[in-house]
Amino acid sequence: MPSSPQEWTRRKLQVLLAATALVVLALAYGVVTSVVVLWEVDTTPPQQSPSSERKPLTGSDEDALAAAPLPPASLVDAQPGSLSTESVTTLALPASRLVGAAGVPSGFPHTPEGALAQLVAIDRSALEPAVVGRAQDVISAWAAPGGPTADDWSGVAAVALLLSAAGLPATGAPEMQLRLDPAMGFIKGTVGDDFVVPCVDFVLTATIGSSAPRVHRVAMADCQRMVWHGDRWVIGPGPEPAPAPSLWPGTPASLDAGYLWLEAPAWTD
Repeated sequence: MPSSPQEWTRRKLQVLLAATALVVLALAYGVVTSVVVLWEVDTTPPQQSPSSERKPLTGSDEDALAAAPLPPASLVDAQPGSLSTESVTTLALPASRLVGAAGVPSGFPHTPEGALAQLVAIDRSALEPAVVGRAQDVISAWAAPGGPTADDWSGVAAVALLLSAAGLPATGAPEMQLRLDPAMGFIKGTVGDDFVVPCVDFVLTATIGSSAPRVHRVAMADCQRMVWHGDRWVIGPGPEPAPAPSLWPGTPASLDAGYLWLEAPAWTD
């Protein structure tokens, strides 16, 4: 995980080795976000990423909230583990009321829970297809001015790295399928009514192959600056928030980190 404030603007790639030599990247370069599945990858941190060049909005309450560190997580913590029997409060995600730009579910209310739901919709729409162009289309439609772009968003970088490492084209391939299920989450904080840092902990399911498919699961977490822009939530300007811990949902570590179970409506199925 990033070890200094400067590194929070370009999330380091984390590697999770599965039994079949799959590698899962957790939160690449600074956005989501993005855990992706691939076979092998060079995990040497990049010297500089475009997102790290984005000028920070220093000194604001928004920046302080976004930069505040969250509990660290080891690579093992993201993999399936022993579950807690402790009772945990649920957090209800509101329903989508319409299909928005780039085909992303939208129409969520002007509430912190609405911001979390919109983040879930953005992440899933961008990452599940495992197509570079799709991730670029989504972030182009769902980032405010000064926010991540199609050239520097971590979600785009993660999808590109995934496909490169797997030896697949930028358009993806049918033998690899990804699914993100929002399992847990929390609201890290708010500044006024129009700025929220929501965090979501997904279960990423990767299905590899067609004739004898192999299924692998791992946790993937993401926090984002979400701002109310016009009539919708979008990913806001400024550096990426401190990374969210990718923790297997329901483990003691996930509860200790403050995650709550998400009560997800039908649009997340």
